[in-house]
Amino acid sequence: MYLASTWIIPAVLAITLHEAAHGYVAKRFGDDTAWKLGRVTFNPLKHIDPFGTILLPGLLLLAHAPFLFGYAKPVPVQFGRLRNPRRDMVWVAAAGPGMNLLMATIAALLLHTVGFLPPVAGRWLLENLIHAIELNVILAVFNLIPLPPLDGGRVAVGLLPNALAVPLARLERYGMLIVIGMLLVLPVVAERLGAHFNLFGDLVGRPTQALIRAILFLTGVH
Repeated sequence: MYLASTWIIPAVLAITLHEAAHGYVAKRFGDDTAWKLGRVTFNPLKHIDPFGTILLPGLLLLAHAPFLFGYAKPVPVQFGRLRNPRRDMVWVAAAGPGMNLLMATIAALLLHTVGFLPPVAGRWLLENLIHAIELNVILAVFNLIPLPPLDGGRVAVGLLPNALAVPLARLERYGMLIVIGMLLVLPVVAERLGAHFNLFGDLVGRPTQALIRAILFLTGVH
């Protein structure tokens, strides 16, 4: 129970505020769909997906998985309603990972307050903040993989010339299956064949560790 208490709050905030950021930026650029549905809010209950936000992270935690992952209900965005759909789509997509990096930075700054608390409370807060940094950076890096429907894919579609953007956009309906296959299925198959294949570590793990080190350095945490 103690271990879960140090993961639940960081996980729920990381996942739900990521989605709220998408809706907020979409409204700023002309699409108020998420706003009208009450999804532009910091209330986690509006964004929780029973499986992706609670059950999946819980199962990974119980299974002592090497990483924790989850997702919230996607915020609906009608890109055609944005004032400049192709350009504004980039900002809407980047808002989610941007929010995660902001939360990771705030959590790192709050590490400086741990020493002012009683030992038990300080330890609990310390573990929450460490997990918040890890989860938010993992979510930011994972979502920036340049494959739709991940945020990085939508950023790429908005920035690439049409000759590359159009075929990339067509992958959206298969994007998550491709990502799951590359990151979760292929390593298992490779291991059974006696080969080492850790695409998650290469695409997510290494950039995550580099970003965490940068955030801790910039916030004065040693």
